[in-house]
Amino acid sequence: MTSDRILATYLLETPFPLETAAEAMAGEQSSGTFVAVPGETDELRLRHRATVEQIDPLEPVSEPSLPGSKPPTGSAGYNRARVTISFPFDNVGTNLPTLLSTVAGNLYELREVSGLKLIDLEFPAQFADAHPGPQFGIAGTRQLIGVHEGPLIGTIVKPSVGLTPEQTADLVRELGEADIDFIKDDELMADPPHSPLERRVEQVMGVINELSDRTGKKLMYAFNITDDIGNMLRHHETIKNAGGTCVMVSLNSVGMAGVAYLRKHCELPIHGHRNGWGMLTRHPWLGISFRAYHKLWRLIGIDHIHVNALQNKFWEPDESVVDSVNACLEPLLSGYRVMPVLSSGQWGGQAPETWRLTGTTDLMYLAGGGIVAHPGGPAAGVRAIRQAWEAAVSDIDLHEYSATHPELQQSIEAFGKRDG
Repeated sequence: MTSDRILATYLLETPFPLETAAEAMAGEQSSGTFVAVPGETDELRLRHRATVEQIDPLEPVSEPSLPGSKPPTGSAGYNRARVTISFPFDNVGTNLPTLLSTVAGNLYELREVSGLKLIDLEFPAQFADAHPGPQFGIAGTRQLIGVHEGPLIGTIVKPSVGLTPEQTADLVRELGEADIDFIKDDELMADPPHSPLERRVEQVMGVINELSDRTGKKLMYAFNITDDIGNMLRHHETIKNAGGTCVMVSLNSVGMAGVAYLRKHCELPIHGHRNGWGMLTRHPWLGISFRAYHKLWRLIGIDHIHVNALQNKFWEPDESVVDSVNACLEPLLSGYRVMPVLSSGQWGGQAPETWRLTGTTDLMYLAGGGIVAHPGGPAAGVRAIRQAWEAAVSDIDLHEYSATHPELQQSIEAFGKRDG
């Protein structure tokens, strides 16, 4: 590949010969259409046509994964392959919404296709010059919290909705006094009438600033500012002026252009929540993989991104979660990394396997019910998670470690049966 090409790799399923379907994809997403048009010169095609770079065949199947494909006469079965197509940089520039329209646009609607998933993207160097990437990332987040090693232990305010700002602040106080590192609003909690964001910031930051003055450690609270652009910027200023250190946005709700505009003006870490992700990826032969998806948000400049978690309460298998963690920690373009956020049905019981399979503590480990529903209360829940990670990284059996750590023992008794 030359340095001025954008590479997109797909899983392709088609009733047509693989080469025919791949060329249809390349033509549809560059200079071609269903019929020759005036102005489509050989010179234009040479300069602007997408190119099929590689086709790696996979095992064919007898039935289509998606409806609506139109098999050619005499077709028997459906071919599958891993296909890489390159697009000229001059077709797109560094415009990320247009890039998405190019690599993940109308090609999903081609009748030649019975399954299509974008699984990876590679960018030329011009993208690093045009897009800032994370402003804080892993190192900057650790610096703000004052925790330089080990996982960042956190939680989500529960119940997700219904608490007043004052009740939220009371919970934050209890968790902060237990030395928690990170707390976030639920994605369902933004700026509702029962908990206006401005009032919530006032109450929560009053507690956090008081604890910081007393202990020297300032826990990070990610306030959910998901809204229209003007309100997001206004909320950002409110949080910054109150001494806050993080904002959260629902990436798929706000969109790429909205998050990019926020990043341009933001002075705090951006916590990216991917709610709605299953809609984009759950079908194995439709949508986009996390590896491709998260690269777009890294270019835009979010600092943290959710990756689900091991033994989670959702559909995603552990191997997919591990690949997502690894993807976040791989350098991209200028070398920056993004903080993977593990959250979904977590308690200390998943810590040993998380450590074994990822081999890293450069992550956020968020437990909602695993902390706030601990039999000894939220503070005991925080201690139990820390104890579980201490055992994991020291290669000590969790049950053995719990014999001298009562909070962990209580956690195992309360939550361990759910895994067994």
